[in-house]
Amino acid sequence: MGHVVLPSLYLITDRRQTHGRSLEDILASVSPIGGFMLQLRERDLQTRALLQLARSIQELTKTYQIPFLVNDRVDLAVALDLHGVHLRSDSLPIRQARRCLRSWQLLGFSGHSVADMVSGEEEGADFGVIGPIFDTPSKRPYGPPLGLAVLEEASRRCRIPLYAVGGVTPQRVKDVKQAGAYGVAVIRAVFSEASPAEALQQFATSLGVANTLAEGSFHAGGETDAG
Repeated sequence: MGHVVLPSLYLITDRRQTHGRSLEDILASVSPIGGFMLQLRERDLQTRALLQLARSIQELTKTYQIPFLVNDRVDLAVALDLHGVHLRSDSLPIRQARRCLRSWQLLGFSGHSVADMVSGEEEGADFGVIGPIFDTPSKRPYGPPLGLAVLEEASRRCRIPLYAVGGVTPQRVKDVKQAGAYGVAVIRAVFSEASPAEALQQFATSLGVANTLAEGSFHAGGETDAG
């Protein structure tokens, strides 16, 4: 796809981390802040339920021009004209997924090693998420933390934007940026907080995108306001 400027903050949903609050309510509180890209990652939902939730969230993302991706479901990304899809290691392969997407749609992927990041770039992904960089309960099934040295090597070997995930806090943003990360991806650090809006604002401040709308504003149909 053509050149776009991605936000440096990548917010990933998990309704099990919200302490009973709805995703829609939380996203309504953080969307006016802007400066982030959003991934809907509710892997346990059946297709119709996921479709309904995505449509509801899409109303917010359109209003605030927030890039909106869905985890794994290439079909829903196409059907709803979302800004893209985020693939897992067991998803449709990147090359095949790219053939299904429209030319303007984003394709992101997750990996857990330098080799994963290099391979994903070679296969045509627009950006990658690497982790866990630090220890975090949600990422322990993927193995021990990779650490900043692995992040630094992956960032050095890849030209596409890489987001650090796993145990990233506003206080650690400086470290991951110095290691070469384009940005950070967060779940619990926003959705589990008493005030998700304040938590997101702290990340935005640490990343230098406070009080701004998304750095690259995407619109259905492939138009962008990216610089």
